[in-house]
Amino acid sequence: MLTKKQWEFCLDEIGKMFPDAHCELVHSNPFELLVATLLSAQCTDVLVNRVTADLFQKYKKPEDYLAVDIEELQTDIRSIGLYRNKAKNIQALSALLIEEFGGEVPADRDLLTTFPGVGRKTANVVVSNAFGIPAMAVDTHVERVAKRLGMNRWKDSPLMVEEKIMRWTLRERWTDTHHQIIFFGRYHCKAQNPACGECPLLPLCREGKKRMKHVG
Repeated sequence: MLTKKQWEFCLDEIGKMFPDAHCELVHSNPFELLVATLLSAQCTDVLVNRVTADLFQKYKKPEDYLAVDIEELQTDIRSIGLYRNKAKNIQALSALLIEEFGGEVPADRDLLTTFPGVGRKTANVVVSNAFGIPAMAVDTHVERVAKRLGMNRWKDSPLMVEEKIMRWTLRERWTDTHHQIIFFGRYHCKAQNPACGECPLLPLCREGKKRMKHVG
């Protein structure tokens, strides 16, 4: 398992590799980010952005999503996985926003997790990127990197990964760390064919050393 000092070294190196890492979901306000993040579950940001390019021209506010039949919204997002359930959740959270929050997305993670289709990761993405509140959103990339490095055990839950990263990372670095690890996992430490041979973290990486030994 990594030590805290080794984890800090990893973060510094990942930061050097991806200093400009950012949220790749295209949005112009908190509500659009909430919808885009909900759509991104089990789907790539590239596909979500392709869909929301038209979606966000058609639907500007929560009321717009409630002004159409569910079948029309399903058609608009049909190319995205789980589109039926996602359309249902978008309409349900739109209604909740109007009824309880005046149509505005609340800057509160715990409140957001009570919304239909909104889990802890989605809520963390929204509060950190839309409102500048430090948060650590653990997606598949963050979880994979933390476990490959030996920061966490393979059996640890995403919540356990989130909690340990937050304990070992300065609060003001949480959001940047989230983006940088995502970029590292998306473009370098990929699920398939990770670039272990050219990775500055290889001397500390539990899985990377195993992989290189096997290749050798």
